Amino acid sequence: MDWILNHILSSIVLIPLVGVLGLLLIPKTYQNLQKWFTLIVSFIPLGFSIILYQNFDTSTSDIQFREVFSWIPVFNIEYFLGIDGLSLPMVLLTTLLCVVCIIASWKIETGLKGYLSLFLLLETGMLGVFTALDFFLFFVFWEVMLLPMYFLIGMWGGPKKEYAAIKFFLLLLWVFLFVGFAIKVPLFPFHTWLPLAHVEAPTAISVILAGVLLKMGTYGFLRISYPLLPTETLYFIQTFPLLPILGVVNIIYGACCAMAQISLPESRGGNDLKKLIAYSSISHMGYVVLGMCALSVEAIHGAVLQMFNHGTITAMLFLLVGVIYDQAHHRKIDGFGGLASKVPVFTGIVMVAFFAALGLPGLSGFISEALVFLGSFKSQLPYFKTWTLLGTLGIILNAAFMLWAFQKIFFGPLKTSSEQFKDVSVREIITLAPLALIVIFLGVYPSPMLDIMQKSLTNLLRLMP
Repeated sequence: MDWILNHILSSIVLIPLVGVLGLLLIPKTYQNLQKWFTLIVSFIPLGFSIILYQNFDTSTSDIQFREVFSWIPVFNIEYFLGIDGLSLPMVLLTTLLCVVCIIASWKIETGLKGYLSLFLLLETGMLGVFTALDFFLFFVFWEVMLLPMYFLIGMWGGPKKEYAAIKFFLLLLWVFLFVGFAIKVPLFPFHTWLPLAHVEAPTAISVILAGVLLKMGTYGFLRISYPLLPTETLYFIQTFPLLPILGVVNIIYGACCAMAQISLPESRGGNDLKKLIAYSSISHMGYVVLGMCALSVEAIHGAVLQMFNHGTITAMLFLLVGVIYDQAHHRKIDGFGGLASKVPVFTGIVMVAFFAALGLPGLSGFISEALVFLGSFKSQLPYFKTWTLLGTLGIILNAAFMLWAFQKIFFGPLKTSSEQFKDVSVREIITLAPLALIVIFLGVYPSPMLDIMQKSLTNLLRLMP
């Protein structure tokens, strides 16, 4: 057991990469074997991440499960892996969503081996970003993550997949830390790649994009910009409050764009359920940025908890959109109506996801948003109460567009185009049920996740001037 714990992070990061090599040995015609092999491989990092959680010491802010050895000594570059209370939730989220997404990809037939190989390579890149503690190694894993995502969108996406993929890839090539991380969040006005990437990406890739990749921007701020450049970070929070202003803009602008998807016709870029969820992600990531900038214990806990909670909630939302698209072959909000009477189980699951996204008490979205706002109101930084009051408009707007969309799709008379709908299948329930349970559990009892973060985030705040 000690040997496993001493090398557990390398195992988590590299097993998907080894899985790529194993996958290449399976004959092209054995598609079911390829799927089951990939699913088994993706379960191993999830199992190891649960072991990490069970053995994680919440009483310290120190880096745990460290693995360090010299890699390129002439430049003092090390292979340095480790986790703390900031990175462990992201590792848990990534390994869980990767398993869910492999199951959600079960119907993919074209270029299956390439798709699964790229997905496992993407998992290695994402987990490497969340565990790397050497700057050069962090950059290597960041680039490893970009390439598979480019091809997964560009080859298995929708009609504009090539344009969406190129836009995604080029924007991350920016060299400045702020711009690079702001694009990944994404912060306004660097957000334009996200709705297009989501609309053109296959369902499973949308889940990973919103559930994990968006968090890499805020994770990068907290892991690199805050501890390495604390004075400069404080300048852009307090003296020249760029970050909190952009966070508030994200909250309001993203919510308004999501609302526009219901009110505008397709000819004016509206009426797309998947695009609505994409814009809601922009709004919800604004809460993370606002909480990060408040520099209070409650707010930064709420921000990191929101990173995890948004990952599970938005994963449910995109999976549910995928269920609708698989049956209707379109995502037009006006094309549905009265589904509650036709597919009651599916309606119940959508209700959990929508209500969690709008921040209903008792579900996980509420507690993280509440901590962000409570901590932000307590912030001693100049004008922060003003930014917080403006940010609370997002609560009203998010509730409005979520309830409006739910009403249009599920209530009223059953439309003719909805009569062929069938309720969720066993495979779809398998992907959605774990996420729904996490959303409900953390909404009622968030302490297990908050306990992980406490020491690390409190220590991070001490580094700020």
